[in-house]
Amino acid sequence: MSADTCPCDVGLIGLGVMGRNIVLNLADHGYRVAVYNRTASATTEFLAEHGADGFPDGGGLRGCDTLDAFVAAIAAPRVIVMLVKAGPAVDAVCEQLIAAGANADDIVVDGGNSLWTDTIRRERDLKGKLSFFGSGISGGEVGARFGPSLMPGGDPAAWQRLRPIWESISAKVDPDTGRAIEGATPGAPVSGGEPCTTYLGPNGAGHYVKMVHNGIEYADMQLIGESYQLLRSIIGLAPTAIGDVFATYNEGELESYLIEITADILRQADPVTGQPLVDVVLDRAGMKGTGTWTAVNALELGVPAASIAEAVMARAMSADKDGRSAASRILVGPTAETVEDSAGFVDMVRDALYCSKICAYAQGFQLMRAAQSEYDWTLDFGQIARIWRGGCIIRAVFLQKITEAYRREPGLANLLLDPYFAGEIARRQEGWRRVLATAVRSGIPCPAIASALAYYDAYRSETLPAGLLQAQRDYFGAHSFERTDRPRGQFFHLDWPAAERTLAEV
Repeated sequence: MSADTCPCDVGLIGLGVMGRNIVLNLADHGYRVAVYNRTASATTEFLAEHGADGFPDGGGLRGCDTLDAFVAAIAAPRVIVMLVKAGPAVDAVCEQLIAAGANADDIVVDGGNSLWTDTIRRERDLKGKLSFFGSGISGGEVGARFGPSLMPGGDPAAWQRLRPIWESISAKVDPDTGRAIEGATPGAPVSGGEPCTTYLGPNGAGHYVKMVHNGIEYADMQLIGESYQLLRSIIGLAPTAIGDVFATYNEGELESYLIEITADILRQADPVTGQPLVDVVLDRAGMKGTGTWTAVNALELGVPAASIAEAVMARAMSADKDGRSAASRILVGPTAETVEDSAGFVDMVRDALYCSKICAYAQGFQLMRAAQSEYDWTLDFGQIARIWRGGCIIRAVFLQKITEAYRREPGLANLLLDPYFAGEIARRQEGWRRVLATAVRSGIPCPAIASALAYYDAYRSETLPAGLLQAQRDYFGAHSFERTDRPRGQFFHLDWPAAERTLAEV
């Protein structure tokens, strides 16, 4: 049988940026991959560019012009990966695959950013027709090419078939340090280390964890942006100098992909004007929905995740560029304070960023804790932190500390209660508070840093003003209240309109 006619090991639909690079990653690991794209020219161009690449261990590519040919090209029972736009396109491709001959024995992996409830529905509705499986994929273009973080959720039997593929193409990290194993090049993937993938749970668990990953990513990026603005506005550092500061941050506890690329971005000159590139990029951030889903779900489940929500709102505020430009000529604020100890302020910003980051991650993990009860999952938070150590956008050495925290105490109620994280915030919170106070007095918006500190202070407070709030609710709506001197679960109502107010248990 010739190479062009031998069955392929796996198929992939969707040759966008992520799809193209996942295909090459698969081929580098010895898989022969059938590829299909709705626009046939994309397949032709991709094969023209990479069809002659020297993949190791028999790996290779086979282009297909139709879905019928695509399905026929893959060895049964088939493994098919879809990387198409989330939403109706996923449903449409599933129906087209069934029409082309795919069946209940074939695993169809949705690797896009699908809403987890859609994944639950699809697995249910396609049962007996396809083995539908959801998997989050994070890492961007480079991660997809040389090793992403993969977050699978679905039928356990399907996972056992998918597992060797996912473990081979995922990022690898040193199990002791949590640092990614670098050095992969085309045709020469890395070997050894722990794979950044693990089974997360049934139906939509994988896509849910990916959604929370993205929500944390929103917060992480906003915290970095606010730190940049503080360094620029308060002590007047130029972008290149701030890039050097972030490079220094990247040598310590903040070592991460996002800090690394921030340093690189801030040192980059605009090829057109020669000015710092960051100054010519319009301050209007886009978003694709996963951060919003995270914030909305936190509200639905009653989980305080304000730093994630504030990061989403900050992007929404940035989108109103015209409104902000007009308001800047009307509204007034204070003059930025002068800080004499610039080096000390740089250190305090680092502390504020790290403390805020701890709180943002604590919020994300609390949200997942609530979700497992809501959706009947059992999530292993230590394993989630483990597979986020490499490949994904939020990869960081910090995640090794989270992995270790959940190893020490799998039932940890909140990351803030882990001795390491509690100690870090206790040691750094003075700088955190001083930075935020300076920002407020200088009129510099820091919504994510401020919300993180408010979260920390609220969580450590035995008493909050909610007692007054609940009394207000009982006053105008007879919503009742619990008492501090009675067992939890007993509710009371005061007859507020009466001349002589009486208390009754309800």
